Amino acid sequence: MKPEKRKSKHSFKRYKNIFTGIIHITNQGFAFVKIKEYKKEIYIPKHKTGKSLVGDLVKIKLNRNRRKLEGEVLKIIKRKRNNFIGILKLNFKPNSITGSVIIHYLHVDILIMESESNLKKEHQNNKVLVKIVSWPKNFDNPLGKIIRIFGKSGEYKTEIFSLLEERGLSFEFPKKVENEAEEIFVRSKSYHDDVIIRKDMRNITTFTIDPLDAKDFDDAISVRKLNSEIWEIGIHISDVTHYVKEDSLLDKEAYDRATSIYFTGKVIPMLPKILSNDLCSLQPKKDKLSFSFVFNINKEGKILKNWIGKTIIQSNRKFTYDEVQKIIDEKKGDFYEEIYVLFHFSKILTKNRLKNGAIYLEKDEVKFCLDENKNPTFLYLEKCNEAHKLIEELMLLTNRKISEFINNNTDKKNYMNIPYIYRVHDKPDYEKIFFLKKIIKPLGYSFDLKNLKYSINLLLKQAKGKPEQNMIENLVLRAMSKAKYSTNNIGHYGLSFLYYTHFTSPIRRYSDIIAHRLLYYFLKMKKNRVKTIDFYEKQSQHCSDKERLAIDIEREFSKYLQVKYLKKFLGKEFDGIITGFTDWSVYVDLLSFKTEGMVKLRDIKEDYYILNSNNYSIIGRKNKKIYQLGDKVKVKLLNVNIEKKQIKLDWIEKKF
Repeated sequence: MKPEKRKSKHSFKRYKNIFTGIIHITNQGFAFVKIKEYKKEIYIPKHKTGKSLVGDLVKIKLNRNRRKLEGEVLKIIKRKRNNFIGILKLNFKPNSITGSVIIHYLHVDILIMESESNLKKEHQNNKVLVKIVSWPKNFDNPLGKIIRIFGKSGEYKTEIFSLLEERGLSFEFPKKVENEAEEIFVRSKSYHDDVIIRKDMRNITTFTIDPLDAKDFDDAISVRKLNSEIWEIGIHISDVTHYVKEDSLLDKEAYDRATSIYFTGKVIPMLPKILSNDLCSLQPKKDKLSFSFVFNINKEGKILKNWIGKTIIQSNRKFTYDEVQKIIDEKKGDFYEEIYVLFHFSKILTKNRLKNGAIYLEKDEVKFCLDENKNPTFLYLEKCNEAHKLIEELMLLTNRKISEFINNNTDKKNYMNIPYIYRVHDKPDYEKIFFLKKIIKPLGYSFDLKNLKYSINLLLKQAKGKPEQNMIENLVLRAMSKAKYSTNNIGHYGLSFLYYTHFTSPIRRYSDIIAHRLLYYFLKMKKNRVKTIDFYEKQSQHCSDKERLAIDIEREFSKYLQVKYLKKFLGKEFDGIITGFTDWSVYVDLLSFKTEGMVKLRDIKEDYYILNSNNYSIIGRKNKKIYQLGDKVKVKLLNVNIEKKQIKLDWIEKKF
């Protein structure tokens, strides 16, 4: 009797043809499904996607009777979502109004059910939230019900509130949370007992330095001269945790939000405004409760001693960055001596940080001026000046020293062992760094992988002021790991700090609230108030996720403003830098606006261009001309799509 042959994994896969995966449907209607059993995505023809929508978890059947592997959707296992945001289009009939909602990333429109009687002419082209109610078998489109009308598509408020809704974020506080905040505000009128147990620093020169439109002042700085050699500097951070008690309704809401979101002209705060803009904000001429890091420092920038604890302060004045910069430049003005001393020490701190291996990335930030209707009228680049650096270095120092204090004193006499929340930053991914090296080589930049931080700083320095600066800064950022919060301290690679936390912005970051609470428990030996490492690690992960979401939303809204602003320049020609390629497109950074537009490869009339195998250059089929990343080009602005936040360009010429 012959032994039974074992079936190989290959022969098993040959007969298995039912799989599950997430479906991605193009605007043309055909789709792809990624399944773990195959490296390549499975192609689904247009007529075999069933009634699935992009992002759905589906069951598919593979058809192997052709050379080309194809599939068909058998079942929708789970919808990714039933609620969508899109543009309402109305059809006017003699006795009724019908409508459909167009969602730019869906291949089908959602028809509004006839029972919807609240449709009016003025709702034409409004952005709406629509819920899919059903998808009858004999219908090509799903049927939906309008849940909310945001307003005209492309308008400021419409875009903010629809963007928040789409990402599942609340822009209003629950009434119970608002009531709790108001009660805290009323009770705060009598804080005599709190003052007694705090270090009183109200008689020391103190001020805040913030952007012009800031209302939530997290931090204040006190400065006084002790003698000809030594200064005392205090970094005072709003004592938010004095008011926001753990496990209160307010605390749970703040944790859920985890961060404030900053749009041009509007803030979605983490805390109700009665706290963020009033009670907790370190406004001038008012007694304010703070959690402080106070240190003595000599002329050489050496910290001689420091103290950490609860204080009561009174700011003498609120400065803007521009006001402080003017004082630094002109060497005169209010509190000139104190400001110049801080400026002197900030330069020493910067020098020491760079000497220690910190990466020095000063990226210009795109800012907008808005008119009374919140339309962008002017775009400018905000550069990091000495006033910004002054505040940045003092906050970096405070965050570093707080986390060092916890680590250096844990398990020592009079202290205990507790978990803490750190701001950590891992080493860059080697493959991304190698990719960066390959991209910049044709541009004339060298890169030593053995001396990574030095090479990155040298690259940033050499690119400064050149057309490709923005592209190279973005490439460096993409090569870096993402900073995050964790109880597992691995240090901060970019800052070159062994210990680092976020302590200085508790009005707008929940991570800082955690840091404040744990530090207070540590100082007061309140072991019974400290929860498990797993608890704080879960909170850390939550704060990291919400931070990333907020950054994405802020960037998307900034892109909306850029696209809307560019609409007035249709038909104009601009200089640009090639920043990326796909199989169908070339991406160009418009140098005047620091934003990317797109040229379709098929629209480059001089030749038929295809993507090279290296994915960062294209080559002409006839003339063999090559365009690569960093090449300077001239383009014309053809069109903008505010809904998709896309900029369409026409290819004019390569600039040599």
